Amino acid sequence: MVTREKLEQNQIWLYIAVLVLAAGLGLFIPERMTAFDHPILISVVVAFLMFGMFTQIPFTSIKESLGNRRFIGAILTANYVAVPVVVWLLSQLLPQQSPVLLGVYLVLLAPCIDYVIVFTHLGRGNEKAMLLSTPILFVTQMIVLPVYLWLFMGKKASEVVNPGPFVEAFLIIIVLPLLLAIGLQLLASKTKNRGQLLLDGSAWIPVPLMALTLFVVVSSQISKLSGYWELLVKVIPIYLAFMFIMPLLTRFIVRWFRLDARSGRAVIFSAGTRNSLVVLPLALALPENWSTLVAAIIVTQTIVELAGELIYVRFIPNVILRDVDVRAE
Repeated sequence: MVTREKLEQNQIWLYIAVLVLAAGLGLFIPERMTAFDHPILISVVVAFLMFGMFTQIPFTSIKESLGNRRFIGAILTANYVAVPVVVWLLSQLLPQQSPVLLGVYLVLLAPCIDYVIVFTHLGRGNEKAMLLSTPILFVTQMIVLPVYLWLFMGKKASEVVNPGPFVEAFLIIIVLPLLLAIGLQLLASKTKNRGQLLLDGSAWIPVPLMALTLFVVVSSQISKLSGYWELLVKVIPIYLAFMFIMPLLTRFIVRWFRLDARSGRAVIFSAGTRNSLVVLPLALALPENWSTLVAAIIVTQTIVELAGELIYVRFIPNVILRDVDVRAE
């Protein structure tokens, strides 16, 4: 019998299997997968995924998350000071084409708020602190991301990023699921039996919906990668460099804020893991001559990151931040 605990424990292998299946179908029978290649469908699937994720994020306990000030300070410093500096420096090595830069900026500047919790747990990090920080990361990235796009791209970003489709995508994939999730949490807190039953039922949503989202996104978009292979070959090393640099750099931030090993690993995972599935619908809302390339750049990051996370779960606790290192300090 499949239980929710077993599903969650084995979700990484489920994602890998789905990723391989989606890539195979998308490459060998792309004409069949075009049915999934629609911005509205992808947005709706991501919206359901975000609802499932948001129901598990303790928004009603946001005061508790603010209580761990050193952890919050470290995770904000890593994501909104260190990451933008690294991303801007790495972007100087890219072809200075606006769609390429926009795709890289969109995906690398937004910290993950979903499966990073799973990888933090597997990498012996403090998954509870990571979970409690997700409301703050969610709100702050939606505020900070447009600011950094303007700083890094200036008029180029404002000329191509039509606020109308962006606002529509934001309302569908973020605001509506968020309000529904908060409403469900409030209902669960007032009507213990019925509300809690609904909340417990929603806990089944994230893993299947994450698998479905990966399948829809990868199967519908991967065939487009070949058309931009010359550019993607130049982008992939940037993603690899980012995943290599951020744990090394974030370790100094962790030491500066004097965090314990498990909390420090959570900050390191957060700094190295990005929010690709949430920003993809924003990319698909771009003008047609930009959206395909930007989406291809984001999907490429998803594939690189999932492979990299499997290295992270061993590399971070055994090399970057070991228990003995923290005790020695």
